[in-house]
Amino acid sequence: MADIQVVTQDFVNVHITKSDSEDAAPVERRFKKGITVMDFKTKLELVTGGSAATMNLKVYDKKNSFVCDIDNDDALLGSYPIDDGMRIHVIDKFALVHDFGSSDSAERFRLSEEEYEKKGDTLRSFLQRNRLGKYNEEEMNKLKEQQQKELEDEAKIAEAVLVGARCEVRVPQQPVRRATVRYNGPLDGAKGLWIGVQYDEPRGKNDGSVNGKRYFTCPPKYGGFVKPVYVTVGDFPEEEFDLDDEI
Repeated sequence: MADIQVVTQDFVNVHITKSDSEDAAPVERRFKKGITVMDFKTKLELVTGGSAATMNLKVYDKKNSFVCDIDNDDALLGSYPIDDGMRIHVIDKFALVHDFGSSDSAERFRLSEEEYEKKGDTLRSFLQRNRLGKYNEEEMNKLKEQQQKELEDEAKIAEAVLVGARCEVRVPQQPVRRATVRYNGPLDGAKGLWIGVQYDEPRGKNDGSVNGKRYFTCPPKYGGFVKPVYVTVGDFPEEEFDLDDEI
């Protein structure tokens, strides 16, 4: 387990893969090394469509050799031995429950259901004997309950964030930024609810669109999408910003 420590290098470029899309091409993304692992997982929700609460992360080097697990949500991302060009593989524990149900589809295609049931050495029989995947009803119910509670809590927070309201975005390990709420709702390919904001300064990541779909319109680099928990609504005056003051 990595310790929490100060990170000297600011950014790292990595390739992201996920367990339910083994054949898909890796997605390259750039992240700050100074963010916590939990914040990193939250950012990966937009990339993988998974849930930060159920993610397991594994690091592989450029030769595709396993390096380590990213297993401490409170540690900084940069406290792990991650360099440019390495790969981070995302395993979503909840998604695996569904994967178990389809992983034997090739053999079932060749056999009838009756013939398949007679075989004693199938993946299905292994899962049943060991109460894994969808055959572990208790664990599956726990995962569903956990996700349902997270969604309910998130919905309560998001309910108070009205479009048009002034707000401050307070993401851990990042500067506080003032903005105006422009969108409140789901994003294609991402779980839960997201708040779209237009920052007072050009320190965002988009123009109100994500993966080719537009949710609101603002100038480039002024838009961003964050989870409701990081948005505080209030009477925040618009900040004055002078590009000449920036290096």
